Formats: sequence, C-alpha cells, structure tokens
Amino acid sequence: MRRSPRAHPLATSPLPAPHHHRAIMPPRRWGSSGYRGVRARPNGWYSAEIRSGDVRLGLGTFRTAHAATRTYDAAAWRLERPPSQMNFRYVHTSEQAQAVAPPPRLITDQDYADHIRLQRRLLVAEEDEQAMAEWRRRHPEDVANERAYWAERTARRRAERADRRQRKALAISQCDIVEAGGRLIFTSDDERWEDI
Repeated sequence: MRRSPRAHPLATSPLPAPHHHRAIMPPRRWGSSGYRGVRARPNGWYSAEIRSGDVRLGLGTFRTAHAATRTYDAAAWRLERPPSQMNFRYVHTSEQAQAVAPPPRLITDQDYADHIRLQRRLLVAEEDEQAMAEWRRRHPEDVANERAYWAERTARRRAERADRRQRKALAISQCDIVEAGGRLIFTSDDERWEDI
C-alpha cells in the first residue's frame, strides 16, 4: 500500500508530491529534416553530420533524408553511441552498419575551412575569366597579337628541340666512333665538343 506524502509544515496549500525523483530531460534536438543529425539544405538535399568530442564530422550530402539518416545511424553505431541516439534502431552488427551505409569520408572543421578557401579561389578565377572575356571582346587586336606571339614561340621551341635532338644524335655517334678507335671530327674549340 502506498503512503500519502506528508505536507511541509510551512506550506499553506498542499501540493501533490512528484511520483518520481528523476530529473526531467529536455526534449531531444532534431535537425531541420525531423531526424537526428540530418539537416535540410536550401537546394533540397540533406546533409548528415555527427559530433565526436569537440570535432564535427560531416558525413556527406544526400538526395533524400532517409539516406542521410541511415548514414548518421551507421556512424553513430561505429562511434558506439547508445540506441537512444539513433534515428532507427535496426543496426546491431558491423555487417549491418556496412550494409546500411559505407564508411563515410569524415569531414572535419579543417576540411570545411579548406573548402571555403577553395570556393573563394574558384570565385576569383571565375571573375578573372569574365574580365578576360570582356577584354577579348573590347580589344580583338590584342587577342590577334597574343595568338601570333604564342604561335611564334611554339615554332621557335620546336626548332630548338629539333636542333638539340640532332646535336645529341651527332654527339652519340661521335662517342661510338671514338670508342671503336676512330677520330673525332670536332676540335676542342667547336661548341659541339661540349655536347660529347
């Protein structure tokens, strides 16, 4: 038989005593998708992330909330989180975790900072391309001069390469002649002497 709670002697109105002495937990925090660890992106995709200590680990971006949720649950299982911290509770073994979602590439805060830096560089490069397109449109004579310069430079380098190949072949043949006991056709003041 249950005893009735005793009222405090200073209380003016009797209040019912609580039935349990456990602390009341705040409600669980859910992402904007309605699932733990999954957020809806403005483009309609869903991103999954999980915290491990002080590090936020990005698990990837997915077309559906369900795929992102499965990946979050697999990562939570691998981090040995209790079932209460998972969205679905059907992952019980490592084989099931592997089948639900392959191990994700973990994205740390440093990876995120590097990504932002790369996005800025790409934005600058894109603006440079737009400026160059505008410059080409306004100054077609400069474009023609630049193409002529590069054509001349390419032709000059091809000629230099062909000359180097020819000098190398000649030097190798002269080395073979000397090794066979013959005489050089070059004198010591000939610039081709250095090639040998």
